[in-house]
Amino acid sequence: QVRLVESGGGLVQSGGSLRLSCAASGSISNIYTMGWYRQAPGKQREWVATITNGDSTNYIDPVKGRFTISRDNAKNTVYLQMNSLKPEDTAVYFCNAKRYYGTNVYVDYWGQGTQVTVSS
Repeated sequence: QVRLVESGGGLVQSGGSLRLSCAASGSISNIYTMGWYRQAPGKQREWVATITNGDSTNYIDPVKGRFTISRDNAKNTVYLQMNSLKPEDTAVYFCNAKRYYGTNVYVDYWGQGTQVTVSS
């Protein structure tokens, strides 16, 4: 199975930057979609960004222009560069991988999360 380990979280001031990393235990070249989700205390986990194995990306509107997702298949790692951070970005960020077996048929894999805290 795929094991994902996040790192790079921390405490920053508004306007600061962080780069999150997600290291996979094995090759991610056969993973169609990888992405990042986040969850604030008392709230549902929400999708933030995704990247396909063809490097197609998508983001939720609040982070467009500020966050960039990328993947390095040689290093089996996906990244989330976060710039111009805002307090509302504060959450635990989770790495996600979806291994597809057909159209809209996939298995989800999750990391254990890394805390991002943005102070005002």
